[in-house]
Amino acid sequence: MKPDRYRDGTNVTVQGIKDLILARGLKPGDPMPTEAVLVEELGVSRSSIREAVRTLVALDILEVRHGTGTFVGKLSLRPLVEGMVFRGVLMPGDENAMLREIVEVRTGLDMSLAPQIVERLSHGDADDLRACVEQMKERAARNEPFPEEDRIFHLQLAQRLGNALYGQLVAAFWDIHMTVGPSLGAAPQRELNATALAHERMLDAALAGDLPEYQDAVHAHYEPILRMLTSWAS
Repeated sequence: MKPDRYRDGTNVTVQGIKDLILARGLKPGDPMPTEAVLVEELGVSRSSIREAVRTLVALDILEVRHGTGTFVGKLSLRPLVEGMVFRGVLMPGDENAMLREIVEVRTGLDMSLAPQIVERLSHGDADDLRACVEQMKERAARNEPFPEEDRIFHLQLAQRLGNALYGQLVAAFWDIHMTVGPSLGAAPQRELNATALAHERMLDAALAGDLPEYQDAVHAHYEPILRMLTSWAS
């Protein structure tokens, strides 16, 4: 095991690199200073820089392109996804609790943003959302799951809000759901139908400017998966 001073030195270097990114106003995709420049500016060893870069790459704060250099990363929620998926793998039987927590968080987010969504969609154009709903209904009628259409539906709502973080959270939660969820079994057709119709209710309510109906439809959207989680747990 490395001594504490090693870990402390790496943490200081990691923070130093993050501070440099902020001070220079660097954005995702921008090139980072070379290793030699970082050594000089931060006053640390090359080995400390390399260890810190590895840490920041794992967090998607930096990206190393071999033969090109080091760049500011995409700053995505990939580490969150990988950590939660690993938790599910590491702790068998925890998948149900994880998915229930995700549903609770997603419900809270959707309910808190419901007024903005209804305002943006009220009497507006929603051909893309309507197409998603129709695809969900068609696939449900064939007893086929429709995770991609469901994901796209919520990402399109996030785009209308202009809320990038909400969009990233939607994508992250779906990635976790689709990685862990299959181990719990397939959804019965009645739940697929209920989920598809709930999305249709959400869309119709938003277009009509009916906030209470939209909020009720949000709860209806999550009820099928909560029923399935209860069934799988019993």
